[in-house]
Amino acid sequence: MTQTTTPYNTLEEIQLRRTQLSEAIDQEGDKIGELWHELFKHDENATKGEYIATMINHGIMAIDAFLLVRKLMKNYGRLFDFFGSKRKKRK
Repeated sequence: MTQTTTPYNTLEEIQLRRTQLSEAIDQEGDKIGELWHELFKHDENATKGEYIATMINHGIMAIDAFLLVRKLMKNYGRLFDFFGSKRKKRK
């Protein structure tokens, strides 16, 4: 990704560009906020079966995440030993 830079000759040009970038960042932040709230939106019209299926799905995802972290720590835990873990080394 290449970006072309435009030379700024005056302080007003810099301030204008800063304002444009600030507005763009705010708009993107609003979009992210909307998507985040939509992701965790509770469906008021869900039946009991849908509610139970959602709970089971979330439980399975939590177990899967736990097992993934456990597997990664088992295989790559030695990379994190320099953070202060005082394990005895095998002789």
